Amino acid sequence: MKMESVMPEAWRKTPAGEPRARALGLPLRGEPGPFNAITDIAGVEVGCVTLIEDRADCTVRTGVTAILPRGKDKTGNACPAAVHSFNGNGEMTGFTWIEEAGSLSMPIAITNSHSIGAAHEGVLRWLVKNRPDVARQWMLPVAAETYDGLLNDINGLHVRPEHVVAALDKAASGPVAEGSEGGGTGMICYGFKGGNGTSSRRVTVGDRTYTVGVFLQANFGSRHELTVTGEWMGEKLKGNNPVADLMAAAADAREGAGSCIGILATDAPLLPGQLKALARRIPLGLARTGTSGSHFSGDIFLAFSTANEGVLDSRFTESAEAERSYTMLPWPAMDTLYEAAVHATEEAVLNVLIGNRPMTGRNGLTIPVFPRSALSPVTVR
Repeated sequence: MKMESVMPEAWRKTPAGEPRARALGLPLRGEPGPFNAITDIAGVEVGCVTLIEDRADCTVRTGVTAILPRGKDKTGNACPAAVHSFNGNGEMTGFTWIEEAGSLSMPIAITNSHSIGAAHEGVLRWLVKNRPDVARQWMLPVAAETYDGLLNDINGLHVRPEHVVAALDKAASGPVAEGSEGGGTGMICYGFKGGNGTSSRRVTVGDRTYTVGVFLQANFGSRHELTVTGEWMGEKLKGNNPVADLMAAAADAREGAGSCIGILATDAPLLPGQLKALARRIPLGLARTGTSGSHFSGDIFLAFSTANEGVLDSRFTESAEAERSYTMLPWPAMDTLYEAAVHATEEAVLNVLIGNRPMTGRNGLTIPVFPRSALSPVTVR
């Protein structure tokens, strides 16, 4: 039986009906979960609010993406977690506490660079309203960003806390909106329309099956670097590169400037140190698509596990000082998870590019979509 006849619909198309990378028959390694998304890890929920407006005084192309590691009902229940900064020209709040405690108990909000304050406040407001039990103690949510100022009026601060609240309210399991959605609305990747992308891999360790899922807000890369499943595309894609033209005329910017925020989730029982090792593999997946990591790119990654529920709870409770047991995979088992992280990251980037549409934004700048016809040996199924 041919693979295309049994491929789940969620592997083929985005919720908006655009093809995903697997619909083009690309030689992608590994087996995804049912949604081929970070939401293949049970409990993980994702929601988006997209802001697109054309006003007399400004052009709005932005939004916010919210990720709930254990879903709405279990917010505040800490996950083992770790962070990794591949290149620090960016921002992710909550970074230092995750480094200190190896845990994440708050929602994640991802938006544009100048709206990170609104994202942080929006998470706090949502927690106060929906989880007052969690809000009674300190709150250190994760708010992360990439720059959308070429297409969006970024200094207009159009993302407001209420948009973040709405994204959290809408968060759900199932297929994840990709391309120009949520925080990815105004982003650019390899000179093409960028934004949100996700993928997952199922792996077997011993007699157990686990899932690794990756979500990216992709806003990085120079056109001449782009590589698709091992084929360098730069020579084919020289034309219609408005970002390169714009950067050539600017004294304070270079093509390839941007950022990437990556969130990795797994249900495998891992130590925070093992999760940091997984987070360090996300750049290897990005590199498979061609990037060498620009000085002007903020590439920051967070990995968490939904296993060991309740073990890392650090709130003041009657049992706060009691001993607890923690389950972990042995370090030699990590190689299988590393491979899953790299391949899911690579496919997430390709999903950003392939399942997208062109966008016209600020000052009439139009960013093209990756031309699927450039993959000439491959036909859309």
